[in-house]
Amino acid sequence: MISVVQRVASASVTVDGAVTGRIDRGLVVLVGIARGDGPADLDYTASKVVGLRIFADDEGRMNRSVADVAGALLVVSQFTLLGDARKGRRPAFDAAAPPEEARALYGQLIARFRTTGVPVETGVFQASMSVALVNDGPVTLLLDSRRTF
Repeated sequence: MISVVQRVASASVTVDGAVTGRIDRGLVVLVGIARGDGPADLDYTASKVVGLRIFADDEGRMNRSVADVAGALLVVSQFTLLGDARKGRRPAFDAAAPPEEARALYGQLIARFRTTGVPVETGVFQASMSVALVNDGPVTLLLDSRRTF
């Protein structure tokens, strides 16, 4: 499971002209589900995202988590994170989980995030979405549940 985590002042996702998710201070989490992902990948990603200490404390140091600052998560599925563009110019998506498998894992990840008490908003799985955000910092991190980078 690959995730791009962005610290934001605000963010929203729109599908067919309707806002499906909106947050103020928090994290936008773009999630790509890989073939073979399972419970361990869900646990790692949920724990890591909610526990990342990337918000400033009173001294200006990145030392607080999204939960510590009463922030929220905007979680958006993005299979293109599994795109492999090493050969040629058209990315291959062979590493991405099949849609029904990915849909189930995406739903489970959202459920795990919700058990933490952090408010969670989402996009729409397999929809064409417009994501708007105000990146704070900017702070952007890449996470890989298999820890290959």
